[in-house]
Amino acid sequence: MQPRNMSMSGVVDLAAVKAAQEAKAKAEQARAETARQGGGGAISPADLVIDVDEAGFERDVLQRSTEVPVVIDFWAEWCEPCKQLSPLLERLTVEYNGRVMLAKIDVDANQMLMQQFGIQGIPAVFAVVAGQALPLFQGAAGEEQIRQTFDQLVQVGEQRFGLTGLTVDPDAAPGAAPEAAPAETAGPYDALLEAAVQALDSGDLAGAVQAYKNVLADDPGNPEAALGLAQAELLQRVQGLDPQQVRKDAAEKPGDAAAQIAAADLDLVGGHVEDAFGRLIETVARTAGDERDAARVRLLELFEVVGAEDPRVMAARRALARALF
Repeated sequence: MQPRNMSMSGVVDLAAVKAAQEAKAKAEQARAETARQGGGGAISPADLVIDVDEAGFERDVLQRSTEVPVVIDFWAEWCEPCKQLSPLLERLTVEYNGRVMLAKIDVDANQMLMQQFGIQGIPAVFAVVAGQALPLFQGAAGEEQIRQTFDQLVQVGEQRFGLTGLTVDPDAAPGAAPEAAPAETAGPYDALLEAAVQALDSGDLAGAVQAYKNVLADDPGNPEAALGLAQAELLQRVQGLDPQQVRKDAAEKPGDAAAQIAAADLDLVGGHVEDAFGRLIETVARTAGDERDAARVRLLELFEVVGAEDPRVMAARRALARALF
């Protein structure tokens, strides 16, 4: 099964079409289902590091990611940097004691997964959190960098998705880990939401926008549709823009709100979240009237795309308040 929205690989927060409330509920349901099935939930430290192939990806990565962030190590036997990075990832995963899992994928044996994740070179490290794929880093990395990455991953899993990790028992027998809970039954809007995701993946942005609006017309508070609509509208705005010209205009017209707004959209689509926020906050500070209001409104829209509980959003809200008052 292809990870949702992986055709948009590299767009860190825009890969998410699950809102925080829904993802948290999904994680809680998964844990409840495991308990209902009689699973104690405790696993051996040896089961924190697993080999995954295409056939088991949905079960071992996507479903398990509703309980704990799953780090993915793309490697190959012939890759010398992999031989240095992989043991370090394995050791730190065990040290984190159930707050993350590590899935090792041999790219030679799993070419389809390599293509779906857009892997251009190895080692490459991704994560899947509540079904969402996030690029972490590519190439060699030191222990301190990996620890910082793991810490951020754990924080996002806990704060945005309610993932509390797995219980590890040093005395548990390896291989006795309970199966991840199956996905929840379909909700009333799942077909429409899936159609919207497929439209996004195929580049039909107008279709995606309309599909999300159809859901919101019946269910205005649907968090997945609201976030998906914000994502689709952002991508629709940047479609057809000339990035070079947009950057040139923004550099030459620092006080032009329209130029800065267009550049901020491109920043976010490119994964440069702090740059997008900082650009608009500076625009709010140096403009007035309608231009200032337009920059402020666009910034709030970008907050919705990234997610209200993201630390970068919270910091930017404080900076916006200082710029306004």
